[in-house]
Amino acid sequence: MSMSRRPSVVFLFADQLRGRDLGCMGSPVVQTPWIDRLAHEGVLARRAYANSPVCTPNRGTLLTGRFPHAHGAIANDMPMHPDVPSIGRALHGAGYRTGYVGKWHLDGVPRNKFTPVGERRHGFDYWAAYNCSHDYFRPIYYRDDPRPIVTDGYEPVVQTDLAIDFLQSLASDDSFALFLSWGPPHDPYDQVPEEYRQRYDPGRIDLPPNLLAADGNPLADGLEPSETFRSYYAAISALDDQVGRLLRELDRLDRERDTIVVFTSDHGDMLWAHGWMKKQLPHEEAIHIPLIVRCPELLPAGHTYDAPCSTVDLVPTLLGLAGLEPLEGMHGTSLEAGLRGGSNADDAVLIMNQCRFDEALLQGVPEWRGLRSQRWTYAETLGRTPWLLFDNDADPWQLENLIDSAQHTAVRSSLAAELRTRLDQIGDPFADTLGMVEHIGADEAWRLREVDMIARFGDLLEPTE
Repeated sequence: MSMSRRPSVVFLFADQLRGRDLGCMGSPVVQTPWIDRLAHEGVLARRAYANSPVCTPNRGTLLTGRFPHAHGAIANDMPMHPDVPSIGRALHGAGYRTGYVGKWHLDGVPRNKFTPVGERRHGFDYWAAYNCSHDYFRPIYYRDDPRPIVTDGYEPVVQTDLAIDFLQSLASDDSFALFLSWGPPHDPYDQVPEEYRQRYDPGRIDLPPNLLAADGNPLADGLEPSETFRSYYAAISALDDQVGRLLRELDRLDRERDTIVVFTSDHGDMLWAHGWMKKQLPHEEAIHIPLIVRCPELLPAGHTYDAPCSTVDLVPTLLGLAGLEPLEGMHGTSLEAGLRGGSNADDAVLIMNQCRFDEALLQGVPEWRGLRSQRWTYAETLGRTPWLLFDNDADPWQLENLIDSAQHTAVRSSLAAELRTRLDQIGDPFADTLGMVEHIGADEAWRLREVDMIARFGDLLEPTE
């Protein structure tokens, strides 16, 4: 097939899936044959990172190529700026049929909010989405009517059905862009079909060496590590089957060769690493994500991209592969040359938690900014206070914080200087939470999400002061 039309896009992303937990990334336990096949047929990025390891901020970055303070969704349940340039708008403007299926989480509060046709869909025409729900045996979504559609079954299967419906609605000469956002393996971990749980014996699951008890952490209440990992791995295998369904459908439609298929995640999951749960931390378990890109007409099969890259690079990369101009105000860099087999850029990835909210409050996680380079992880808290320094080559489980090591003064100083430069370049004032809210002019949106947060969490949390 010649490239007589622009390449199409199928963008698949899981929620809270760690980069290491795939067969193609070296896991000896997790069964992911379809995702492994995708990696074998495409390019596998081994050092891909979530810039903001939490749902809403990084999802906004995924769609805009901007850091959260520039797209507006600086915390969970904050809306993106309605007029921000996005990949949906860019592809729609270039004549693509655009579709979005699954979790959205970019339209503010409440979480059951209907997103009507118009600018708040950010360029997506076909719509089968829900702002945010993690009730996997009660699939729910909106189309173009404010009455939600509630169905039976396992949510990822229902969402994949909808994605396939979209693919089957296309004309043979349409260029299209389909974004499919699955909820798992995000908790509740045990909401996964039993057939997948039976694939994993909790007695044979080796727990990582940096796992620590999370005594007193309400996010770990009622959870046991081996059984939780069993369910988490099962949910990944369940998603793998849905990846297989989509790949088979592209083959059937004869669209596999000129379609860019991306598989990634919005962030990872701490799962007791260092005694933490969930996300919003600069540790590898939270920031390291899978990234696979396949397009037989454009990219070499079986290639590995080893340089650090991140979510903010995905929009410029996809637009470059599609032959389209970059969006105004993007912070990311196209990975196109490296994906095609050329030289890789080797810049450190900028990582951040610009606001302290929800689960960060529950665990005492501060606001922070940092860098993840080929070798080092470095993070600072407010006031440019050095917090963490890890040598990931010598210490892949990040067991020794070198921030006060006299032997690493030069490394720390160099990374601190680079971080200062990078923050200046993107206009991030590194203020506290309410300072960031004021910086982007989002006081009312923040007030609404704080009221909603108290309604959902009750006395467990107090509003940010």
